[in-house]
Amino acid sequence: MRYNVVEIIKVIIFLLWINFMPPLANLIWKEAMNQPLDGNRLWFDGRPIFGSNKTIRGILAAIAGGATLLLLLGLQWWVGVVAAGLAMTGDLLTSFIKRRLHYAPGKPVGILDQLFEGLFPTLYLALFLNLVWWQILAIMLLFIPITLLGSRFWHFVIYRPEMKNYTRIIRSTVRLREWRACHMPVARWHTLLNFPNFIFHRIALTWIFKVSGLYEQGIRNSLDIRRQEETFILHSLPQEFDGMRILFLTDLHLDGLPGLTEVIIDRVKEMDVDICLIGGDVRMDVYGPVAPSLRLLRRLLVNIRARHGIYGVLGNHDCIELVPDFEEAGMLMLVNDAQSIVRNNETIWIIGIDDPNYYKVHNLEMAFRKVPDGAFTILIAHSPEAYDEAVPYQPHLYLCGHTHGGQIRLPGRGPIYTNSRAPRFTAAGRWHYKGIEGYTSRGVGASGVPLRFNCPGEISLITLRVA
Repeated sequence: MRYNVVEIIKVIIFLLWINFMPPLANLIWKEAMNQPLDGNRLWFDGRPIFGSNKTIRGILAAIAGGATLLLLLGLQWWVGVVAAGLAMTGDLLTSFIKRRLHYAPGKPVGILDQLFEGLFPTLYLALFLNLVWWQILAIMLLFIPITLLGSRFWHFVIYRPEMKNYTRIIRSTVRLREWRACHMPVARWHTLLNFPNFIFHRIALTWIFKVSGLYEQGIRNSLDIRRQEETFILHSLPQEFDGMRILFLTDLHLDGLPGLTEVIIDRVKEMDVDICLIGGDVRMDVYGPVAPSLRLLRRLLVNIRARHGIYGVLGNHDCIELVPDFEEAGMLMLVNDAQSIVRNNETIWIIGIDDPNYYKVHNLEMAFRKVPDGAFTILIAHSPEAYDEAVPYQPHLYLCGHTHGGQIRLPGRGPIYTNSRAPRFTAAGRWHYKGIEGYTSRGVGASGVPLRFNCPGEISLITLRVA
């Protein structure tokens, strides 16, 4: 009897592992090899054959996982390949049936989702494990509810109910990153999710600069924030907005360095501007408590005088759950959205997109959906990495940050590292690309280690002029 139970447990472990392999591959490789198996082709009924969720990568991951696990459980690897292939065949059959029943891809359907995926490989493995009918029945009766509950739990954690009018493209990897970034660890082991980041920045780099004797100088450099004034002469700027002054602050990282907020307040409190734009990254860390940075943000915003208000976008250190807190502090958030500014019947539009660097949930089509053709537009993005995607929309000015200008530069050289996939010409200062005027701020604060060398932080004051 004990031997019979062990065989049942082995098969269930195998089935659960195969079931988990495709989403695991999605978390690891993200968009790589993520082509739909059916090539987005339609069946004779005009509906998808399998749907976009069934990918070549998922099939290969399941087969590789099956070969490895069955080898560890004492069967030959090729048995695992065939069994995993049968599991994926059952999964594809289920998807085919669901498309015919008009279920959307990814829509869970209890029992149907688990039936063929579990039954096909179980019947095959029964030939090698000498399973009898009651063992096969026991495997299915255990596998279906376990997988069903696991699926429900996964969707609860990853696809938690979003905010009303949630304007992000929701992917499971995005929700997992936000959970990690925005919530205090509920168990000690949760801190391991951010352990590599902690080790690299807070120990390795900090130790290197302290041993070299440059750490204190780097701190002083980070607090030496400069006022950077730029004037853009733009042909399409409405006459009423000639001379418009924009205070652009990005990469604040307010809780990363004691005294930083006071320095910023001292620089901006006497400035008289028309509008203030904030380019994201209010806090320093990408994990742990957010309350300290929110307190500092409130202190800062009450000292900014801007006739048309304060607008902001989310950065890679921010997450969607912080939007209500940012708006309560006095900053209207543009999450793939746009806001018009009107002066005497003439209008310009401020467009803000979500983070294109880490979460990668920016959506220019959604952000520009309300903007009339031919309108004057200013695009705010946390990073310059949407520079090429912005070309079809031709914003008249693209304001961004994230790179910190490199933060640490060698004398007379450009940045050592920009932390951006965009070309280096977008790393700092003014740039031009296919009709778009762009400006990348060096940022106010410092990230990772709170040090700067040959790259002072900046408070950007931008003036718009009619050509």
